[in-house]
Amino acid sequence: MDGYIGAGREAYRREREHFLVGIMSGTSLDGIDAVLTRIETAADGGIAAVELVGQSSLSYTSQLKKILLALCSPSEARIDDLVYAHFGLSEWYVEAVHALLAATKCPAEKIAALCLHGQTVWHAPQTRLFPAPDGGTVAVKGTLQIGAAPVLTERLGIPVIFDFRSRDMAAGGEGAPLAPCVDALLFGSPVKGRIVQNIGGIGNATVVPAGSMREGVFAFDTGPGNMIIDELARRDSSGALQYDEDGRRGRAGRVDEAFVSSLAADPWFSVPPPKSTGREVYGSAFVDRFVAEGRRRGLAPDDLIATATAFAAETIAASYRDFIYSRTRIDEVVAGGGGALNSFLMDQLQERLAAGVSLLTTADLGVPELAREAIAFAVLGHEALMGRPGNLPEVTGASREVILGNMTL
Repeated sequence: MDGYIGAGREAYRREREHFLVGIMSGTSLDGIDAVLTRIETAADGGIAAVELVGQSSLSYTSQLKKILLALCSPSEARIDDLVYAHFGLSEWYVEAVHALLAATKCPAEKIAALCLHGQTVWHAPQTRLFPAPDGGTVAVKGTLQIGAAPVLTERLGIPVIFDFRSRDMAAGGEGAPLAPCVDALLFGSPVKGRIVQNIGGIGNATVVPAGSMREGVFAFDTGPGNMIIDELARRDSSGALQYDEDGRRGRAGRVDEAFVSSLAADPWFSVPPPKSTGREVYGSAFVDRFVAEGRRRGLAPDDLIATATAFAAETIAASYRDFIYSRTRIDEVVAGGGGALNSFLMDQLQERLAAGVSLLTTADLGVPELAREAIAFAVLGHEALMGRPGNLPEVTGASREVILGNMTL
């Protein structure tokens, strides 16, 4: 499959129709979402249309989730487990693609590339000093998404574009968020200012001003999304529940608003964008402290889930008040990710939005809630094959625009 190098890449650019698969597994650790996209290019090479042809999901088993959760904890992670998970998880990605191609009746030969985000086990946008070759030190940052791309190429015979975040970080960025330019393409409106709010394990917001496809677009992580809620549901059910389905547990509980306010007082939330966060902040250790403080306050298990849900909603809404409303008019918030399927979380968010701002889901605009990020990485893979940058420096903090991803053939 060396056709995408040199003259082969030029052949790809001359085509007007491309089929790519986007593969996403997020920080919620709930499973894999795979989408088949058809991308149509205009005569000038720009994207004319993006069509979702089909999608499939593959849920993680409790056994796999336990392995991955341990890898996200410095006190539990083992290097041998990391190596085996890096390769073993690839077999899950292969299965997800098999299911997608079977569901869409699309032959593998028709797919230009698989665009693999991988599973984040650690994201470190803050710099740390590291020994330098000259005997001094150098400030480094980094991120690690596991899932061995060569396994997918070997099993499926399709090129894989992977490791999307590292190049932006090498250029000084935070490696996140990377979906904003795709959000503008999919959800931009000529008359309405919109915030596209992903609520996965972590929340992130993309601001798309009315009439804009790129100018004025900016984005940043808002804080925790489902991550704390999911962990509380798992712990209280001894693993029988992996998340709070439709927010039932949260709705049955009582929100401790004073607790929410104390959590939201963390200085990180007042730091202006660009910024990002992840499981390294809101993982098991954070939940240990959250539960201990909640019990001290007399909160029952459902109260803890209700309060964690309100905390997610409040940090999202507060980020709008602090960094968005004063910059551009917002008419609608368009929510996607698993959190958009939690009606209690959506109700909490709607209550905290500014007057006159409506709350929709991506499905209301034709993109299923669990498909947005996978579509985004399919588009970023296409941009890489076209030789175009995929990051927005004003969003990630990178020093310049760069082409994202590496490739196996």
